[in-house]
Amino acid sequence: MRILVTGGAGFIGSAVCRRLVLQTGAAVINIDKLTYAANLASLASIEQLETYAFLQSDICHRAAMDLAFADYEPDAIIHLAAESHVDRSINGPDAFVNTNVVGTYTLLETARAYYERLPASRRKHFRFIHVSTDEVYGSLGPDDLFREDTPYRPSSPYSASKAAADHLALAWFRTYGLPVIVSNCSNNYGPYQFPEKLIPLTILNAIDRKPLPVYGDGRNIRDWLHVDDHAAGLIRLLHEGRPGEKYNFGGDAQRSNLEVVTRICDVVDRLSPGAGCRRSLITFVPDRPGHDARYAIDASKAHRELGWKPIRTFEHGLFETVGWYLKNRAWWERARSGVYDGSRLGLLAAQN
Repeated sequence: MRILVTGGAGFIGSAVCRRLVLQTGAAVINIDKLTYAANLASLASIEQLETYAFLQSDICHRAAMDLAFADYEPDAIIHLAAESHVDRSINGPDAFVNTNVVGTYTLLETARAYYERLPASRRKHFRFIHVSTDEVYGSLGPDDLFREDTPYRPSSPYSASKAAADHLALAWFRTYGLPVIVSNCSNNYGPYQFPEKLIPLTILNAIDRKPLPVYGDGRNIRDWLHVDDHAAGLIRLLHEGRPGEKYNFGGDAQRSNLEVVTRICDVVDRLSPGAGCRRSLITFVPDRPGHDARYAIDASKAHRELGWKPIRTFEHGLFETVGWYLKNRAWWERARSGVYDGSRLGLLAAQN
């Protein structure tokens, strides 16, 4: 198969590209704009292979997308290109609306025009995988789970832009017959993650013995999914997913933010011992505006229909992840020193 991956130089996208090329034998065409969070070094293991190609382009540019589809003739699309950091969306929502909404619309229209020209034998197997987030569902109470039919209640500009993109994707299936499948995943973690997210930020600050910020009281709960387990699920969608359906991917690993930060402290202390316990670096800071209390995924549909389950426990995956960052300082130092220094984002300016 020839798979077109958008956003393939990002965290989840690079994991999908590596897995497709190295483990499935697929040919991959990676289209990425190369924004601040992209890193082509994440693709070093496949960049010289004949089955991998890279195109720097913007999914909002229709002519460029038409040309890419015509040149590469993909059998499927895995659409991961997105602005994804909630704090940045609070300070600058325009980029999120442009990439996540307008970009998705442009890609859907490009794919529809391409799909309608395909011969029947290829149309039968063509798929458009639209990758989204559990944040579109909003905040949960203490006991419930997000299911595929949970109503959307996005809280942030980021989640609102992804919710809009989800609705567009499913509308293109219902109106035009484009074989779209939507996935909604819980929080991902693992190697190659840009260091503004909770887990890599905490790991790097712990390594350098800097303060470890925890929003509010640290009781906000997330369900954590290793990025490689998520990538495996997305590839299963290509073969087993039903067009027009939604599938939730979760790690069955609910942890409060404070639990996550405390666990990272203990793992870094174990792997990089030194003076003092890293837990002493934990610092509670003002909460994020509109911070959802709890996310938790019911992934039983993916288990049942795709034969997919995560294979890593959170504790094992986190231990491996900390070890990766300790061994790969050259990968993250460029972003840490020249792109994002770890400073707080997402605070609203004081009102007069």
